[in-house]
Amino acid sequence: MKQMEGKKEVILKTPLSVEEIKFLRAGDKVHLNGVIYVARDLTHQRLIEDLEKGKELPFSFSGSVIYYAGPTPARRGEIIGSIGPTTSSRMDKYLEYFLQKGLRATIGKGERREEVKELLEKYGALYLLACGGAAAYLSTFVVEKEVLDYEDLGAQALLRLKVEQFPLLVAYDAQGGDIFKEGKIKYRNLALYNEY
Repeated sequence: MKQMEGKKEVILKTPLSVEEIKFLRAGDKVHLNGVIYVARDLTHQRLIEDLEKGKELPFSFSGSVIYYAGPTPARRGEIIGSIGPTTSSRMDKYLEYFLQKGLRATIGKGERREEVKELLEKYGALYLLACGGAAAYLSTFVVEKEVLDYEDLGAQALLRLKVEQFPLLVAYDAQGGDIFKEGKIKYRNLALYNEY
C-alpha cells in the first residue's frame, strides 16, 4: 500500500470482506484483481425476479463486485470489446436488495443518490469509479470473460470477468465519505482563496 497526498493506493482481490475495505477512504486509488460481474438495469431486474422465484444464481453475492457496464463486441483475438462504465444512479433502486445478499462493491460512473451513501455505511460497502471515456483502455485489464446468463439481453447479459490491476477510484467509502462532495468543497475553497 502506498500513501500519496493523504490518499492511499491499494491492491484488492475479490471476493472482498468488510475488514479489507473499512480502512479505504473516498479518493483512494484501487487496483482490483479477481472476479467481477457485469450487470446493468435489465440484468438487475432479471436477477431479482429469479431470486424471488427461488432460482439458484450462477454466482454468489457474498463479497462480490458488480460493474455497471455494457461492453461492445470483441474483435477477433480480443477477450472483450470496449467496456466503459455506465451511469450508476440508474441502479440505485436495486442496490439495497443486493447489499443485503452480501454485495461488497459496485463500479460505475457519476454521482448517486444521497441514500446510497447511507446504505454503503449500513452494509459496509464501496462505490468505485472507473474512468469514463477510457472504455478501450479498461478492456486491457480483462483477462477472462464468460457469459453467465441472460444472453438474450445482448450487451446487458450477465457476465463474469476476471480482471488484473483494474484501475479504480473510491467514490463513496463505507464511512460516508464522498469524493464528489470533497472535490466541490476543495475547489470552492481554492476559488475563494484565489479571489484575494
